Amino acid sequence: MRNPSLCDGPGYRTVVFLQGCDLHCEGCHNKSTWPIDKGICIEVTELASILRKQSFNKKITISGGEPLLQKEAVLDLLKELSDFDICLYTGHEMEDIPEEMFKYLKYVKVGRFILSQRTSTTPFVGSTNQKFVRIYHEQTK
Repeated sequence: MRNPSLCDGPGYRTVVFLQGCDLHCEGCHNKSTWPIDKGICIEVTELASILRKQSFNKKITISGGEPLLQKEAVLDLLKELSDFDICLYTGHEMEDIPEEMFKYLKYVKVGRFILSQRTSTTPFVGSTNQKFVRIYHEQTK
């Protein structure tokens, strides 16, 4: 579970890689996550507990594979970690993210990886067609 990163969202983050992908982008650096049946099953509450212990700064990025293949479990995890700074990496588009997830997310990376548009200079994305978006929430009084 110790997956520290400085390139999967702002700051020092713990990255959670979910198993299963329906996109299979050419040039993917995480092909081992494609088959959904090759991962380890873990209950959401157990994963949340582990992340609370190991993510000392409460900053995580949920990646894959493709996290939206496990929408219900991801939403449950977001609710369990509602006090965390959470980034979601998806190869799908903004409109494919369930609306309820946005209230728990601080950032999202959207868009398929396109090998011919690969970049190493644009922060937090792999190809120039992808977008890294800060989610702004209304302030409550």
